[in-house]
Amino acid sequence: MQQARSSFGFAKTLRLLNAAQYSKVFNENLVRAAHPHFLILARPNGLEHPRLGLVIAKKHVRNATDRNQIKRITRETFRLLQHELPPLDAVVLARPGVADLDKAALAKQLNKLWRKLAKRAQQPQQKT
Repeated sequence: MQQARSSFGFAKTLRLLNAAQYSKVFNENLVRAAHPHFLILARPNGLEHPRLGLVIAKKHVRNATDRNQIKRITRETFRLLQHELPPLDAVVLARPGVADLDKAALAKQLNKLWRKLAKRAQQPQQKT
């Protein structure tokens, strides 16, 4: 498993693969980072590396090529910043209007959100 962290690849070990893994994040999210176009929900995963899940709804992004582009850019930003992220399971949700952004704006927003998520994950959690 350490192999996944030694490179900048996007191996299967860095992905959320089934509904149970997604449900855990949705039900037990302790860390979140939000933007008008994205929401990232996350929870500690007890592993040595972060994992990524994507929810890019057809309801919010009608065109399949736009959905695929958003997924590609999200995976790429995660792949490049994975070594800076704590061991979290993170799910990225697209919000309405995200399809209107160009590639550079998408990458910039996602990079900002990944850094915000990492910063918030380092802070002690407060129960309210």
